[in-house]
Amino acid sequence: MYLNQEVKKEIFAKYGKSNTDTGSPESQIALFTHRIRHLTEHLKSNKKDHSTEHALIAIVGKRRRLLDYLKNKDIEKYRAIIKELGIRK
Repeated sequence: MYLNQEVKKEIFAKYGKSNTDTGSPESQIALFTHRIRHLTEHLKSNKKDHSTEHALIAIVGKRRRLLDYLKNKDIEKYRAIIKELGIRK
């Protein structure tokens, strides 16, 4: 599977405050970004997979809400996570 325990720990260690910090907005945004990139690649080769497309839209919405929250809470962390993940151009 593309998202196993080791990958999650690596993401949380890099973007969270610690390996077990799964609740911070930064770590959740990084996890959602990883999932979005994987699902986007999947949909490029499986164009008729509508359930995956629906899940992708839901995950993008969740990430958008977390980014809005982070922008209102701490603009510097928002700018740093955007730049580090390469979400915006």
